[in-house]
Amino acid sequence: MLLTKTKLDRDQRRELILDVAQEVFLEEGFANASMSVIAAKLGGSKGTLYNYFKSKEDLFNAYVERRCLWQDEIFAAPIGTETPEETLRRIARAYLKRVLTDFNLKNFRLITAEAERRPEIGLAFYNAGPRRGAERVAELLSGMQADGHLDLDDPLDAAHQFLGLAQNRYFKARLCNAIPELSEKQIEAEAKLAAKTFLRAFGKR
Repeated sequence: MLLTKTKLDRDQRRELILDVAQEVFLEEGFANASMSVIAAKLGGSKGTLYNYFKSKEDLFNAYVERRCLWQDEIFAAPIGTETPEETLRRIARAYLKRVLTDFNLKNFRLITAEAERRPEIGLAFYNAGPRRGAERVAELLSGMQADGHLDLDDPLDAAHQFLGLAQNRYFKARLCNAIPELSEKQIEAEAKLAAKTFLRAFGKR
């Protein structure tokens, strides 16, 4: 039954639509997915969907944007008395745990495949995802620089380099499904190496 009495109810219904749409997009691909199938899985009508999203493209855009919301949690500010290395290791660890999962990579493949046909989708994903993530890390690095821990020419450039260090060894192998999901031990080792390498390059001496 539709929940329409309050804004909270409408927000909950919108999230439910996005949950179902994500399932359909992943199963069928964007081109084969239809608003009719999504509506059927919801137990409603296409008219209901169009009350929330004006088209399948609009729904896909919302799905893409929602896939990027996890970054606010992962790229959190230093906690308590964390050292710069501890902060960087925490961020790298959380980043790898999220980015290299089977589920995340399945979504990534879907979005980038659709970006071939519709570059604006790729741009929207990049701006809300990789670019925004790098900007969040740059904010953290700027704070570390202000505290005298880092020597950076450009915090955003350094942020891209740090995220590259964190994921570079395993990303392509995981994207190609050549290796299974990483173990906790692998993630911890990679996070430690990324933090140490970054600090050797940019740590204040």
